[in-house]
Order: sequence, then C-alpha cells, then structure tokens
Amino acid sequence: MAEASTAVVEAEPVIPRKRRIKRSTRIALIIIGVIAVLAIGILTVVTFLENRKWVTTDNAQIDGDSLSVNAPTTGILIDWQVTEGTTMVKGQSMGRIEVQGAFARPQMPIPAPANGTVAVNNGRDGVFVATGTQLAVAYDLSAVYVTARVEETSIAGVTLGAHVEITVDAYTDTPLTGTVKEIQGGTAGQFSLFPQNNSTGNFQKVTQVVPVKIAIADQKGLGLVPGMNVEVRIRRP
Repeated sequence: MAEASTAVVEAEPVIPRKRRIKRSTRIALIIIGVIAVLAIGILTVVTFLENRKWVTTDNAQIDGDSLSVNAPTTGILIDWQVTEGTTMVKGQSMGRIEVQGAFARPQMPIPAPANGTVAVNNGRDGVFVATGTQLAVAYDLSAVYVTARVEETSIAGVTLGAHVEITVDAYTDTPLTGTVKEIQGGTAGQFSLFPQNNSTGNFQKVTQVVPVKIAIADQKGLGLVPGMNVEVRIRRP
C-alpha cells in the first residue's frame, strides 16, 4: 500500500502595514519645526547685535606694578628671611648687607620700598651682592589690574572710562567689572625686546595688539595674583 506524501507549504511573511501619521500630528510637528528655526534665527541675530556692542579678547592677564627690592650697597647679604609670599611693609628691614672693610664691617639694612607681597625671591643668605642687585620682586596685591591686548583692528572701539566685564579663568563663577584706565600709545610688538624689523625684504603682515590697562572695581576676595589669565568684554561707545 503506497504511503501518501505530505506537502509542506511555507507561509508568506506578513508585512506590517505602516501606520499613517495623523494629519493633526503632522501639522503639530511642522509648527514645532518652524518655531525652532525661528528661535534659532532670533537667537543668532540677538547674539550678533549684542556682540557688536563689545570688544572681546582672551589675550589678557592679571597684572600689577612690580616693586623691586635692591641691594643698597656692595657686601655680604645676611639675615635674609624673605621667601615667596612674604608680606612686606614699607620701610621694614628685609635683611642686611655687611660691608667688607679692612677692619670694621658695618651693616646696612635693606628697607622694603613699599607695602606688598613677594612674588620672586632672588636673595640667599651669605652671598656676595653688588650695589643695585635685585634681591626680590613684590606686588601690591590690593592694587592689581588687568592688561588686555586688543587687536589693532578693534582698538578704535575702546575708549577711556569704558565699562568692562572681566572673567578670570580660575574663578569663572565670579564675574568682575572694571574700567578702561589707559590705552598704550603703541603696539605690544613695538615695545618688545625684539620688535619686528620690516627692512629685510621678508616682511609678513601680522595683526598687532595694543595693551589696554583696566582697573578692577572689586576683587570680591578672589585673591588675584599677576599672571592669571582672564577674558574681557569692553563696552563700545
């Protein structure tokens, strides 16, 4: 008796029907897209117009007028107790110079030239120094300011007395304000140790920067020291 053969028929895959987005949903998505584009456009225009009101540079640092402590005479440096961070008071003795003589060895005090904090210490007890040798450099940290280097193409937008917004890299959460006090009458390159020489025939034009001195209205107890990097925005007239 012959066996009946069984045929296996594979079922065709069922392709799910695409769900059509409701007309109201499409309209809502279009409206949202249009609003987003308009918002971006408005923000771009507002930012552009706002930036035109300011001269901005991040080529700026906290600065100060250095106070040099120099040897008043030639001799041996003794009783030198100065280190970086030492607070000095105008007129106080920071050490002494022992003058070398045939018999007597008089000692001359080294007075602090002004109030300040020592930033660089070059002195060492017991060494021989000549008159005028720089023993230390100090700054009055209560009177530091900002030196901003503004590109020559933007310096026309900087005026004396202009309002300045200051952001210190180390304290970005504490904005400061200031005022333009001085605009140097020449570029930084002109006063550098090696100013650019244009007489060689290989001149390459480079945008120069002009140093601008900015007084800080209130340090807000941040402990600012010379050399800290900052970013400034100077209000155009």
